[in-house]
Amino acid sequence: MSVKRKLLTLLAAAVTATAGLVAAAPIAAAVPTTIPLQITNNSGRGDQVYLYDLGTLLSTGQQGWADANGTFHAWPAGGNPPVPAPDASIPGPANGKSLTIQMPKFSGRLYFSYGQKLVFKLATGGLVQPAVQNPSDPNVNILFNWSEYTLNDSGLWINSTQVDMFSAPYAVGVKVANGSTKTTGHLKSGGYNGFFTALNGQPGGWASLVRTRSDGTILRALAPGHGIEAGGLPATVLNDYVNRVWTKYASSTLTVTPFADQPNTKYFGKVSGNVMNFTNNSGAVVTSFQKPDSDSIFGCYKLLDAPNDQVRGPISRTLCAGYNRSTLLTNPNQPDSSSAGFYQDTVTNQYARKIHAQMADGNAYAFAFDDVGHHESLVNDGNPQQASVTLDPFS
Repeated sequence: MSVKRKLLTLLAAAVTATAGLVAAAPIAAAVPTTIPLQITNNSGRGDQVYLYDLGTLLSTGQQGWADANGTFHAWPAGGNPPVPAPDASIPGPANGKSLTIQMPKFSGRLYFSYGQKLVFKLATGGLVQPAVQNPSDPNVNILFNWSEYTLNDSGLWINSTQVDMFSAPYAVGVKVANGSTKTTGHLKSGGYNGFFTALNGQPGGWASLVRTRSDGTILRALAPGHGIEAGGLPATVLNDYVNRVWTKYASSTLTVTPFADQPNTKYFGKVSGNVMNFTNNSGAVVTSFQKPDSDSIFGCYKLLDAPNDQVRGPISRTLCAGYNRSTLLTNPNQPDSSSAGFYQDTVTNQYARKIHAQMADGNAYAFAFDDVGHHESLVNDGNPQQASVTLDPFS
């Protein structure tokens, strides 16, 4: 799955997951054209920080970037091969300092890098995002990370994400009208090193996800789908679990109730050969899934594609979460309402398991549909007063 497609999937999932909250909230004042974004550097590092606010201007659909004042700049035409993009960097705060900029009504990403500016290029189809699973990507040796957000007339959604990689630690927040702040994304004390220690100690190829620079700096851990793409993590890593799921539901039924607010909307899955068919309450087949491979599960795409509809997409999201969390064998009624049983099978998404274990609030976006059951690291408000990104210590 491409980085761009994952971004769009994740943002769509975030908006879907929180739409009920927005609709149920009292009518708020109109969201202004820009809101303040405070970046606080608690990293403990002396490197120069560079910030980037890149995305799609929702009023026009144009792709571009915003400067520190929140002024939008459309990208110029790209080329084939891709050509260098204009320098969209904003000098960030030094360690122990804060900086406030303005964020416009975007659907996009807030990048931050340490020590070096990121390299962005423009293809004929638009911006080329960093793809650090590719060893020839110009950003592969730069320490960086990003948050994803949507700011529109209905409010702000901002997350900390590990869908593509786990890297430089940070948290996000939104200040609401009463002056309080909702935050998510902070690691437990020692959580950054704890995650890498745990992943390096996990047998079965999981340690191959960790990427280290020649000077010894740990840069990131790739998400497992990218690890398969890069050739380190075995493509068969989840096969045993999938085979057991297939055996179980050849003789029993998997019940999916994809909408928490629609408990009577249920779909019933049963395996026949290489296909899991789902029927509705009338017994009619509404969609079918071929037996998924590990990459389809980690990326929540290909054989687990999730279109933005009301049937296949919601079922696929639920299956994706069940496979990644390894709950499909222990609970024939999905999705699970509690995280107590997540990642308990010996065959599971160890990357996601270890990320969630180190989060202060237990929430993360370790795969694209980690929002199923609201276990995602996302905050939302319909009347945001200020957004925040806190660069956390590497400990």
